[in-house]
Amino acid sequence: MQKKEQTSNMGFQQITGLSAVKGLTVPTGARMCRIEAATQAVRWRDDGTVPSATVGMTIAAGASIDYDGELTRIQFIEAAASAVLNISYYA
Repeated sequence: MQKKEQTSNMGFQQITGLSAVKGLTVPTGARMCRIEAATQAVRWRDDGTVPSATVGMTIAAGASIDYDGELTRIQFIEAAASAVLNISYYA
């Protein structure tokens, strides 16, 4: 049986002011993150096109996703006013 590699917490970020598109501030060495939409739904894209309030993948208010794609490419925007994202980074 292979032993599962343990992850290390690399930091935390909270993003507010999502009426404009924002990306992540990725700590050096982070390879994945957990993203929680704390107060309102948000939309995201990681294909090089910016999301809008009506187009993009949705994270519902109170839900979270684990993301292990290219951390510097993902961008967010609120689907409803006053959205807040909480992000924990891992290596």
